[in-house]
Amino acid sequence: MKQNGQKILISLATMIALFSMSLISVFAATDKRIGVLTSNGIALVKEGGLSANWTDEYHNVKQLVLSGNRIGVLTNSGIALVKEGGLSATWVTEYHNVKQLVLSGNRIGVLTNEGVALVKEGDLNASWVDEYHNVKQLDLSLNRIGVVTDSGIALVKEGGLSAEWTDEYHGVSQLSLSSNRIGVLTSSGIAFVKEGGLSATWIDEYHDVNQLVLSGNRIGVLTNSVALVKEGGLSATWTDEYHDVNQLALSGNRIGVLTNGVALVKEGGLSATWINEYQNAKQLVLPCE
Repeated sequence: MKQNGQKILISLATMIALFSMSLISVFAATDKRIGVLTSNGIALVKEGGLSANWTDEYHNVKQLVLSGNRIGVLTNSGIALVKEGGLSATWVTEYHNVKQLVLSGNRIGVLTNEGVALVKEGDLNASWVDEYHNVKQLDLSLNRIGVVTDSGIALVKEGGLSAEWTDEYHGVSQLSLSSNRIGVLTSSGIAFVKEGGLSATWIDEYHDVNQLVLSGNRIGVLTNSVALVKEGGLSATWTDEYHDVNQLALSGNRIGVLTNGVALVKEGGLSATWINEYQNAKQLVLPCE
């Protein structure tokens, strides 16, 4: 009996190990997704290496979002759809009358045309929670939710969907969240980033900024069409990545730029080689945290 018990324990341990390995493989694969929205509104996504094949996901799209094993699209008619699993999974209609769609982990957020920010947590059919009104931007990251109000106030909450809001900064045109970092881009073009708790100290990162991007320990700014990225601490040195850039994207060890309709992505260090991913693109998407 003792030997049988040991065999059962070994079998269970083996099953758990195999299951854990399969989960790691799934998350590793879905972390390696790239999406583009073509100039004629077609959402394409690839999974794996930078030279993987594209999958046609949806047409008549104005925004594409990636996070983990979820893909989201916002159609030209304002319908938000999300799928979970493989690239060929079934779409679920999430909400109508939407102007922005946000994904992060098991959370989905929508910003309606009336400026109402709604977030759900769990499966694709979970219930919506009304988060804030008079909102012009919504952002999600792990257990944080952020909004920028119509009056330019950046608010962030941490924890459950009904947690209390913290007033982070005023005069904000863009908010960016990433794990334990918060970034704001002021209406005067100054990028500030803080690390740690919601009341941490702001660090002045760069001026004359048009776009601010955060991912892990990387910070990116787009300034006068020049893409700059730093890695490490908030006071790390900037690396000049690319010029003549319309959009900058960061995710893990990948950096992407959109330059005059050409989507380029590099993987690895800040000085890695660029790979031409797609022509005639109007949005480049790398997975959100």
